[in-house]
Amino acid sequence: MNSNIFLGTTENGLRHDKIVILDAGAQYGKVIDRKVRELLVESDILPLDTPAATIRNNGYRGIIISGGPNSVYAEDAPSYDPDLFKLKIPMLGICYGMQLINKEFGGTVLKTDVREDGQQNIEIETSCPLFSRLSRTQSVLLTHGDSVERVGDTLKVGGWSTNRIVTAVYNEVLRIYGVQFHPEVDLTINGKQMLSNFLYEICELTPNFTMGSRKEECIRYIREKVGNNKVLLLVSGGVDSSVCAALLRRALHPNQIIAVHVDNGFMRKNESEKVERSLRDIGIDLIVRKEGYTFLKGTTQVKRAGQYSVVETPMLCQTYNPEEKRKIIGDIFVKVTNDVVAELKLKPEEVLLAQGTLRPDLIESASNMVSTNAETIKTHHNDTDLIRELRNAGRVVEPLCDFHKDEVRDLGNDLGLPPELVERQPFPGPGLAIRVLCAEEAYMEKDYSETQVIARVIVDYKNKLQKNHALINRVTGATSEAEQKDLLRISANSQIQATLLPIRSVGVQGDKRSYSYVVGLSTSQEPNWQDLLFLAKIIPRILHNVNRVCYIFGDPVQYLVTDITHTNLNTVVLSQLRQADAIANEIIMQAGLYRKISQMPVVLIPVHFDRDPINRTPSCRRSVVLRPFITNDFMTGIPAEPGSLQLPVQVLNQMVRDISKLDGISRVLYDLTAKPPGTTEWE
Repeated sequence: MNSNIFLGTTENGLRHDKIVILDAGAQYGKVIDRKVRELLVESDILPLDTPAATIRNNGYRGIIISGGPNSVYAEDAPSYDPDLFKLKIPMLGICYGMQLINKEFGGTVLKTDVREDGQQNIEIETSCPLFSRLSRTQSVLLTHGDSVERVGDTLKVGGWSTNRIVTAVYNEVLRIYGVQFHPEVDLTINGKQMLSNFLYEICELTPNFTMGSRKEECIRYIREKVGNNKVLLLVSGGVDSSVCAALLRRALHPNQIIAVHVDNGFMRKNESEKVERSLRDIGIDLIVRKEGYTFLKGTTQVKRAGQYSVVETPMLCQTYNPEEKRKIIGDIFVKVTNDVVAELKLKPEEVLLAQGTLRPDLIESASNMVSTNAETIKTHHNDTDLIRELRNAGRVVEPLCDFHKDEVRDLGNDLGLPPELVERQPFPGPGLAIRVLCAEEAYMEKDYSETQVIARVIVDYKNKLQKNHALINRVTGATSEAEQKDLLRISANSQIQATLLPIRSVGVQGDKRSYSYVVGLSTSQEPNWQDLLFLAKIIPRILHNVNRVCYIFGDPVQYLVTDITHTNLNTVVLSQLRQADAIANEIIMQAGLYRKISQMPVVLIPVHFDRDPINRTPSCRRSVVLRPFITNDFMTGIPAEPGSLQLPVQVLNQMVRDISKLDGISRVLYDLTAKPPGTTEWE
């Protein structure tokens, strides 16, 4: 693809550190690095196939092997140097890393019928040094389909799941440890303590890496990268681009900075005006471009799965595929940037592109800057093929690419940015465009009917168990005795309807992207939110073709939904979502909850409920999904529980009432899904 500006050479330059993280393609690889850094120990991320001699010669004091989407027994499994195990360096394998350790010691790993996804309780062996000072029952994040069948020679079992699947192995003498779960994420409650035990007690490292110099590092990097050139920054008004702008102002002469705000037509209500005002208040002079028409009519070139040649996409207003929507938007941003450069009569070779790209963006886009093996979950608009081309040519300045969201906020405070900029909730660069689920037809594969039946078996478990339903084994085979007791209790006390929606949302399951069904739950009773959240954890674990579960407000859904309202990006659809989004966020602001909720996506889905199939009423309405989300690392998280301090029930009910009054809205739903298996955004 032609990119007429930004050509040259590149690299941000990472420092050599004390712990090496060998990347097997983990979505959470950089989160491991971040947690290690929080514990004041330095780390490098290197490919899994890094030679053992390199690790020895660089003086690393410990090895962490990350998780990944592959199977250790597959022909395409990532290669590694077996001599790693001869280095006599402490080693911790996470998820895939544990399976690799087990295989290396002569054990076996198999794909099982039981898939474990989400936050679950496990039992650990408290005498294992990795679990020092921890209680026997631990809440952890599991995301795996493969499991250890036979434990390797000289390895001990250090933990079990409720399904009696091995969740930890170790050899205390060799200082080799493996865990099937993810200690690096917040959903593993005591994961930081486990990593602390590994670093301080097993590797015997001293916590002496401080983060005070990171601001100066960013400023030095910008000056070295930009030199005497000009730099063009696309400013959205979010915390990432605002902090990036503040760093540029500290590092460069004002004449070198060209700050551009592009109104792509997908902004929130009055968002562009607020952005322009707030950034001018901190001394950033903006060029504002209104490009809504340009984006809706924009196209790009993509290489689709199974095709060898590059093809032109439809215009964005006619595109249904969420990945292609994101790629079009990202590439149109660059084309608008080129236009600005041309209008200002600048020399393209003397202008660099600056972005507020963060680590999670690159991780989910499977960027080689983070991982050579990771699966793409969703392409971020700041990491499209065109952006990667510019990056490889050395024409992209990304001072925040080693930061996570909370770290950027800390940096923003350190730079003296006002709280209203630093504390803003994340809003995706593609804006409302990826919060409209575009669809031409209902998504109903061969598994639709069976999936619908099993979803109903789950929520009506007691009756179906008594009648020995033909598919009851699908539920009992994937749940523990304790979980089955909870299903019995819930189904005895509540009459919950499960409705499979003929739409798809993007999720992350087993370190891979999923694009799967959504289940809606409804009831005539007052919702018991804890029970609904429990069902939202269980359903995707039993039904691997489901990655999201929602509660549907209103009466129980009586009729199956077998068609959708044809939906693409146009001004009418965007206006409908913009109104719903404004209502929800205004209520959150007035209730003083803005800082208690990490992110608040409001999504428009092409589903029209309550149509009697006998009358053949056409599908013409749409529904709104509320997604109040709680997270620290923005790689994992949970929905805000209604009735909690983050979201009082009366506030939620007000949102539902006011949004339900909008023209063309069928129902309001509440997303009950943790991340994983659902991503924060639906697309």
